[in-house]
Amino acid sequence: MNKNTFQKRIKVDNTDFTRELFGNFDKNIKLIQKLLSVDVVLREGEIILIGSEEAVDSGNKLILQLMEINKKGEGLTSQNISYAINLVLEGKENIAKDLAGDVIFMTEKGKPIKPKTLGQKEYVSLIESKDLTFGIGPAGTGKTYLAVAMAVKAFRNEQVKRIILTRPAVEAGESLGFLPGDLKDKVDPYLRPLYDGLFDILGVEKFQKYMERGMIEVAPLAYMRGRTLDYSFIILDEAQNTTKEQMKMFLTRLGAGSKAVVTGDITQVDLPRGKFSGLKHAMDVLKDVEEIGFSHLSDKDVVRHSLVQKIIKAYEIEEIKQQEKEQRDTNNSSK
Repeated sequence: MNKNTFQKRIKVDNTDFTRELFGNFDKNIKLIQKLLSVDVVLREGEIILIGSEEAVDSGNKLILQLMEINKKGEGLTSQNISYAINLVLEGKENIAKDLAGDVIFMTEKGKPIKPKTLGQKEYVSLIESKDLTFGIGPAGTGKTYLAVAMAVKAFRNEQVKRIILTRPAVEAGESLGFLPGDLKDKVDPYLRPLYDGLFDILGVEKFQKYMERGMIEVAPLAYMRGRTLDYSFIILDEAQNTTKEQMKMFLTRLGAGSKAVVTGDITQVDLPRGKFSGLKHAMDVLKDVEEIGFSHLSDKDVVRHSLVQKIIKAYEIEEIKQQEKEQRDTNNSSK
């Protein structure tokens, strides 16, 4: 062995852990080897790490954290292994195991809903502690899904009497009148992601029962005007597509005993040219209000397919390049 090559042996008694660690066709272990630049070998009940001192040390920390996560009943997936690797590389490896076990809610099918990243954990904590929380971040970070889960939890615990979910139907614009069907048929396509989250968490049967009794309401933002929403958990989704006036209207609907969550992605504004995003405006106007929580999620908090994280990163890089180009063009034109 090269004098600069180090080795670490970790005894493993749990074959289920080993199977999950390696994954189908060794997918997970290949990910670990690639990201940590360490060789991983399984031999006679031991995991052997081979590589540079730094790589072996990081690999050892990662395996020990993943063992703790596994002991808490958390499955090992390429997504949470990748996130644990990032924490190890940032020197935050002791936090990885703390994410396991924080179940918010069990779906009708017995699936546990829990924060999977530090950003998500902080987001959920803010929702619990604040009457108004803004969840801002890219697609796939769980902004809406976690908010819906927290709403159902509050409803089940009788902290609120109803759940109200709303979105601006901004894509419809003036073409809304040309769509077939009544008003519900016209706006339902824009509310479909909210229905999907509720179906998954509650099951279709309970969702329909609560809808019929008025305990759950899914409606376009325009329906909120003139109302005072007491003892409700209200979620405004896709808030980047509200105008300043719409955002103010929504925020002032909050009544006694109510809690609100506003979610959006400020990089995906679909408003007509010349219209300023109500979400961006609210972030600036309300940033110093102590009773309001702001959670800024990033590409590190993406919990969809691992490819989504790479796509978001690529677009961020492209946007930075475009801004730099525009700045150079401006500087050249002013000379």
